[in-house]
Amino acid sequence: MTPVELSRTVLCAVRRAVDVGELDGVSVPGSAAVTPPGPGGCGDYATNIALRLAGQARRPAPEVAEILRAHIAADPGVADVTVTGPGFLNITLAGGAFADLVEEVLERGPRYGYGDTLAGQVVELRVPYDTRAEVVADTLVRIVATQGGRAEVRHAEPVNLRPVPAPEDPAPLGHDAARWALLHPAPHDRPRISADHLLQRESNPLFRVRYAHARTRALRRNAATLGYTGAPRGLRLPDGPGGLAALVPHEGGPPVRPVEDPRTRRDPGVPGGTRRADASPRTPAAPSDTSGEAGLLAALAGYPHALRLAARHRAPDRLARHLVVTADAVLGFQHVVLPLGDEKPSAAHRARLALAEAAGAVLAGGLSLLGISAPEHL
Repeated sequence: MTPVELSRTVLCAVRRAVDVGELDGVSVPGSAAVTPPGPGGCGDYATNIALRLAGQARRPAPEVAEILRAHIAADPGVADVTVTGPGFLNITLAGGAFADLVEEVLERGPRYGYGDTLAGQVVELRVPYDTRAEVVADTLVRIVATQGGRAEVRHAEPVNLRPVPAPEDPAPLGHDAARWALLHPAPHDRPRISADHLLQRESNPLFRVRYAHARTRALRRNAATLGYTGAPRGLRLPDGPGGLAALVPHEGGPPVRPVEDPRTRRDPGVPGGTRRADASPRTPAAPSDTSGEAGLLAALAGYPHALRLAARHRAPDRLARHLVVTADAVLGFQHVVLPLGDEKPSAAHRARLALAEAAGAVLAGGLSLLGISAPEHL
């Protein structure tokens, strides 16, 4: 079950409760927000629908939540529903939900994560005559559009979008590196214009993002040579309490942190999950080791959230940073996608390939929104 489908499930639960007379005086809303749980929450997703309806129902929100809990829990795609705090419904999805997530990404491709948070809204961006401000505004036009809004850019006073200017002209870096140098730092941080953005090393986040995308394409080509394609139905639930909830950020929370693959070696300062050049050959994964899958699934599940925040707060750096997180998860996961030695492709390999392809779609879509190319080979 995808977040969009879960939102529909919540609305259907409200409709059923109204139809059977459990919630008198309540009008079924047109939408139901479904987000990763906040502090104190649990499960995979949470909704505040009970708090929204409490006034109409003239009942306490926890009582409304208990009524809705039974209806939501009856859906076969839901494993458990818990009421927490003042009336939040925390929903744990059934095991097939993660395969559904990958299927949704593959089906929607670069348009995965698009929503209607800003539907019908016109976002006016008044910028100074400055290179960085103009690049940020140009990027926000596309990001705002992903959420159903329309951004209009003007050079006018009073300015409402003024990121710290670049200390020098970024043009010598080339189109892609120059845009990354201006977009990756937060608006209040001074961008660093240096040749470091051109280095093909792990220390360069732009290289990691573009290389991770190229690796997903290479994995697909190599799998085709071995005679198999991706099929997400072999994906397993991540181990540990809360599923993806422990990895996906809540509103205003820290960026997604992928689970480090214990089969990779690390140097201090090297991003989690990326391998050292002198790392010893990897041994086949144990069947119960799903940490790499969990980290990458969390990054994919958190991508729509990152897009919403980037659009709402006029901050393309949130999208850029999430792409780095996704890329690091790919680089820590890529080594288990293809069979090793004489090993034959299995359902697990097909599922991992589908997950890698979904990650490639997210990386390509995010880079496109930033106005940066996603190479097939690197």
